[in-house]
Amino acid sequence: MQKLPQADALDHKLKGYSNIIGNFLVDGFHYLALFAIGASIVWSAVFAFIGMTEKTHAGIEDILLLFIYLELGAMVGIYFKTNHMPVRFLIYVAVTALTRMLLVKIQAHHEPDNGIILISGAILLLAIATLVFRYGSSKFPSAKMNDHSA
Repeated sequence: MQKLPQADALDHKLKGYSNIIGNFLVDGFHYLALFAIGASIVWSAVFAFIGMTEKTHAGIEDILLLFIYLELGAMVGIYFKTNHMPVRFLIYVAVTALTRMLLVKIQAHHEPDNGIILISGAILLLAIATLVFRYGSSKFPSAKMNDHSA
């Protein structure tokens, strides 16, 4: 059975329109999700800052929490501009969160225990992972990769 030229042309047009509409919807969801994530980061950071001002002082754990929000915001901004997930920023957030946890644990207990060693080991492991990512991206760069990726 042979296709008619008009049916073939109509099929080609329909695929073209569906690709345009599909790409528009995916991009629209992508931007909407990025704005929602960015807005929730700003919202959380503002409320954390308000909580600090109500206490009339900011402890080191409060400042580290603001750094976590800063790194998350930078990660969203880089993803918005490049469409690449900056994995290193996720590691930086994890290191900052673990450092914050370590400081809170030390302030609360004032005694060394296994938890401090485990958290310190996790920070060291994440720092090594960052080195591996940086080394890998410099030695084996991807064609589309820029400095903010990996």
